[in-house]
Amino acid sequence: MATSFERYQRRRLISSYFSVVISIGLVLFLLGLLGILIINTQKVADHFKEQIALTIYLKDSAKEIEIDQLEKKLALAEYTKSTDFISKEEAAQEYSEEIGEDFMGFLGYNPLQNHLEVYLNADYVSQVKIAEISRDIEESEFVDETTYDKPLIGLLNENIKRISFWVLVISGIFTFIAVLLINSSIRLSVYSKRFIIKTMQMVGATKSFIRKPFIWKSVKLGFIGIVLALAGISFVLYYLDKSFDELGILEDLANIGIVYGAVLLIGILITWISTYFATQRFLNLKTDELYY
Repeated sequence: MATSFERYQRRRLISSYFSVVISIGLVLFLLGLLGILIINTQKVADHFKEQIALTIYLKDSAKEIEIDQLEKKLALAEYTKSTDFISKEEAAQEYSEEIGEDFMGFLGYNPLQNHLEVYLNADYVSQVKIAEISRDIEESEFVDETTYDKPLIGLLNENIKRISFWVLVISGIFTFIAVLLINSSIRLSVYSKRFIIKTMQMVGATKSFIRKPFIWKSVKLGFIGIVLALAGISFVLYYLDKSFDELGILEDLANIGIVYGAVLLIGILITWISTYFATQRFLNLKTDELYY
């Protein structure tokens, strides 16, 4: 009978430990992903900004040397990410493929213009800065006009600010919830041993002596949960980097290291603090209060 009871107690103990490890691992995994999201929010925003092009339409009288000089000037400009020259013939072919018919056969001539697509660095994608760049470019006599999607730029910048704000708010809320969940798991684990704690205290063990093995056990369980969380985060990062290689997620090793370090530190601190206060609570209870 004693052997059967011991097996039952051992299974309960293992189940308790397993629940703590899974709870800590899952919460830290989600917390780590949130940290990766926060770090890459600006990178993703910059990526979308840099897809917006400033189109420079050139006059038919523009000479090849003038176009080459303009391209070189733009390539050296600090606001330029990349440029792409599209001839009027290439533009006509693309437009014909888009509408599904040869419009030049109907018109008898090519009404399109040679143009340059200039993709700007993210810091310069704002209505004010692009307007300044456009005015500077239009000073060239062989430039007919410059165009860009003004409504899209305004909408993009506004939405980026709104999303960044809510990501920070959600991060704060989720961090608070994560602390509560881990704390609850630790408290339940310590609660199952409340009679052992009181027994040790009644035979003369000091509070620090009683707390030490509980804290050390929780930290070890927390560390296992941290390893599982970091493994999960690493897998997700690898998958995202393969799926969206243009973002270069794995290139930013410094920030990834910060997230990993934060997950490690948070996991150890929360388990240590939660176990300390959970054991302290039961140490301060009277024997008859342990049943409630």
